[in-house]
Amino acid sequence: MTDNTHPTVPVLNGRHQLTIHALTPAPDSFSIAYSIAPALPANPDGTDPILLTLEAKDDLGNEYTDWGGAFGLAPDGTHTEGTITGQPALPTEAGELHVQITFLQGGKEFPYELTLRLPAHT
Repeated sequence: MTDNTHPTVPVLNGRHQLTIHALTPAPDSFSIAYSIAPALPANPDGTDPILLTLEAKDDLGNEYTDWGGAFGLAPDGTHTEGTITGQPALPTEAGELHVQITFLQGGKEFPYELTLRLPAHT
């Protein structure tokens, strides 16, 4: 991200807050680092886990698909930390990325949209 702001959006019926911390380009992909507070439930009661997927489109019209990710409980237990990756790589000419992060649980989808400014990269 090109500035110090951290885009946030209330998620899962407002019970949690999704915060984007960084967008990092790579030669074949890009990764988005995020946190969710309070932490997502650990599902010890046998309920379906919560999973995330990514779809994105830049301001040039290029589309990006989910390429995996990982998340887990922060060391202090107060929030969930994770990364989600999209592919292909971002072109240097793109200035914004329109991201849809969808939370999946028990056959239900909870989509949320954010627009992220892209870092200058070569």
